[in-house]
Amino acid sequence: MRKSLVALLFAAALPTLAFAMPGGMPDGQHGGKRGPHMFHQLDLSKDQQREMRKLMGEQMKQRREITQRYLDKLPETERKAMQDELKASQDKTHQGMRALLKPEQQKAFDEGLKKMEDKRAERAEFLKWKAERDQQN
Repeated sequence: MRKSLVALLFAAALPTLAFAMPGGMPDGQHGGKRGPHMFHQLDLSKDQQREMRKLMGEQMKQRREITQRYLDKLPETERKAMQDELKASQDKTHQGMRALLKPEQQKAFDEGLKKMEDKRAERAEFLKWKAERDQQN
């Protein structure tokens, strides 16, 4: 159990590196072209950067899968409480972000959030359909 917890905590830190990596985000976001000091010192080629992003993406996917396995073991009430707390935290962050924006930026921000919610709902619907289809086969 202790090894699993350490691995889970380590995996949780990797997405931060992916966003901060050179070429990971457009200039002006997460520090522009400069990534973590470790990657900057390595002077990675474009191919190396691409492969590093690929490896970190795979790790992020594995992290989600591992996390989901443990979440599936939680009682429904605790899972619901966690989801509610995460939603409240997200809403608070969105409110803070929105408060920093000008009215026309707020409109674009709201539209962006709506698009993300729509895509998330569409994805959930697809996954539900796919699971039902797989059960029938």
